Order: sequence, then structure tokens, then C-alpha cells
Amino acid sequence: MASKNDPIVITGAGGFIGGHLVNAFRARGYTDIRAADIKPLDEWYQVFKDVKNYAGPLQGDCRDFRVCRTICRGAKEVYQLAADMGGMGFIENNKALCMLSVLTNTHMLLAAQEAGVDRFFYASSACVYNADKQKDPRITALKEADAYPALPEDGYGWEKLFSERMCRHFREDFGLKTRVARFHNVYGPHGTWEGGREKAPAAICRKVIAAMVSGKHEIEIWGDGTQTRSFMYVDDCVKGIDRITQSNILEPINLGSSELVSINQLVDIAEEIGGIKLKRHYKLDAPRGVAGRNSDNTKIQGYLRWEPDTRLRDGMEKTFRWIYDEFTAKYDAKTAHLSSISTFTKGSHPIPGDGFNPESRYSDTWKQGIPAGYNLRATASAGNAAKKTASRARKPKAGAKANGTRKKPAGKAKSAGRKAVKARR
Repeated sequence: MASKNDPIVITGAGGFIGGHLVNAFRARGYTDIRAADIKPLDEWYQVFKDVKNYAGPLQGDCRDFRVCRTICRGAKEVYQLAADMGGMGFIENNKALCMLSVLTNTHMLLAAQEAGVDRFFYASSACVYNADKQKDPRITALKEADAYPALPEDGYGWEKLFSERMCRHFREDFGLKTRVARFHNVYGPHGTWEGGREKAPAAICRKVIAAMVSGKHEIEIWGDGTQTRSFMYVDDCVKGIDRITQSNILEPINLGSSELVSINQLVDIAEEIGGIKLKRHYKLDAPRGVAGRNSDNTKIQGYLRWEPDTRLRDGMEKTFRWIYDEFTAKYDAKTAHLSSISTFTKGSHPIPGDGFNPESRYSDTWKQGIPAGYNLRATASAGNAAKKTASRARKPKAGAKANGTRKKPAGKAKSAGRKAVKARR
């Protein structure tokens, strides 16, 4: 275990779970926290000035190996949470962007191994599980072994499963102590609640609040509302990350609540908190994901004598109150409808996002999935090459005339003249 003065690295620190994890380490008295995220600092969900923040496309983009090396140098532990992801609407429509997170995980593993990091935590996902085992809303909870034979969520799930395997082989081949947790639908305050990347609890809270503020007592639900999930409150997630990282658990393990609810029941909870009843409209052609998914917590209970235990109703109330304050600070009755606009989904056509939210100033960084540092280096190299070419073009060659015709050296001219005389004789 890292001492409180040892450097620890948290990637994805400007995101939802990452921000909570940084704050948890601060609360425990850690003094050398390196927080990295591709988002510029003013777009982080939580910012702490007493940690070392590596922010923006040039300092915090962990798809770039140079960035990974910088933040891992001398570190004791690494918590790799950085990924391009979102709710079902995002991951079903942006599969290539989700797959590109393999660059982040590969480079962070390489940099951690090179730096001699002691422990490496990787945030995987329940999206790795075989889709054929999730076709019934009355699902049997998913055991860790249910990831194989492999048929994960296309794009996002395949990348997560591949990166799990990479963590395993870095442990087996290089001795890096990797630990992997499969997150099941994390929710809570200080996370995405609009724009297309939000997950179901935040999306439903926002829709109920929009109805309250606008006076239009209606709600759109993706799918038929019968699809089931379990949802884990973020405080439980942070506790689980710490316990799993410091454990001797070598296999990927579920980290999620086992409290199964349907989407209709989730709407019931949000309506109850908001003190409102809404007319429901079901959008049957919207992304809805698998029919059912729940976490089997037998293994985590066996290993740690613990499992996530925050009741959904309690976590949802805290989340609802936070989103309500955020919503009413941005929208009123006339503009509430604008909160439903998604930046990242439109039918089945991919819309490359800016990686974060509609207001991000760095959309070009993500439109083609290429790290900004790569473009800068490529531009710089091209510029240097052009300068060298231009310099060579301007510099006259030895013996050249100003008009570009070449003058024979004097010695060679005399020699050629003597040969010509001999030939005439």
C-alpha cells in the first residue's frame, strides 16, 4: 500500500468517478496526487487545487505515451479510469471512439511497468459480459465467468475485455500488480446529467426535473421500460476501488449493486422524489442495451466480506437534489426543453463527440480520435522538414552559376581540351 507521501496517479480525474476518487484520497491525507484528464481544467466535474492537475489535450491526454510517461514517473500506484464512454445512447453510436481507449490503457500499462509502479487498478465494465446471457429482464445475476465465451457490447465492451486481458498478461509477464473491477452502472452527484453521455439514473432525474420546471408533465423513456439493471452509488464504487486495489484478487471482479430494478421502477423512484406523476411515452426505436443485467456479488463477498450496499432510493435522492440545483441554475420554464438535446446521438449514425460536453472548446481533439500532441508534433516535424528543404534550395551548390547552369571546374576543362587535341592528331 502506498504511504500518504507516495505519488499516486488517477487518470480520468476530471470525470465523474475520477473526481470522487481524487477527493477520497485527499480526505485520507495523501499529499502527492497526480490527477490527469484530457478535458481542460474548467470542464472537470471536480477540481482540487491542492493536487497536481495535468489537464487538457497536451498535458492530460493519456492516449499519448509521452503524457503517460510523465505522470507515471516515480509513482507508487496508478488508478486507470480514463476512457471515452457514456450511457447507452453514446456507446451504441460511437463505437470507434470507444475502441480508441485501448490506446490509453496500453500506454498507461507500458508507462506504469517502465516506472516500476507497485499497483495498477483498471476500471472495466459490466459491458464485457456475453450478450446472449442478458436477453431476459428477469436475468440471473452475472457471474465473473459469464464474460466467456466472449460476446460483449460491441465497441465499448470489446475494448474493455481486451484491456482486461492486457492487464492480466502485464501481471503474468512483467510482474505488475494489476487489479481489475467490472463496474455496474455507477451514478451519483458531480457527473454527466445532460448532453448524451449521461447514464439512466441521471437522464431520468433530468427528465423528471425538466417536467417539473417546464410544467409539461410528460416523460420520454427509451425502450419499453421493462429492461432491468442494477445501479451502484458512487461512494460504494470508490470504497470498492480501494479495497480491490489493496487486495490479493487477481481475477477481474464485479463491483456493483445487486439491487435489480426496471427502468419503469427507476422512473417511479424519481417521480416520488420530485413529488410528481408524469405521462410516459416509450421510444421503442431508441438505444436500450441488453434486456437485463445484474451483478452477482458472491465473489466480492467471499474475498472482501463486503459489497456495495447503498439503497437505490437513498442514492437517487442525493443525485436528484444535486441535478435539480444544476438544472435550475442553467434552465428555466422556457428553456427546459433544451436539456433533452443530445450532442452525441442521432438515429444510428455516429456523431464523433468532443469527448465531454456540448460546450467543450476542444472538439477538434476528438473528432478524428487523434491526440492533439500527435498533430502538434506532426506539424512541427513537417515545418522543420520544409525549412530544411527551403534552406537547401536557397543555398547555391559549389561551382554553380547564378542562373542555375553548372560551370565545369578549370582542371577538368583543361584535361578535356588536351584529349580533344590528341584525338584530332
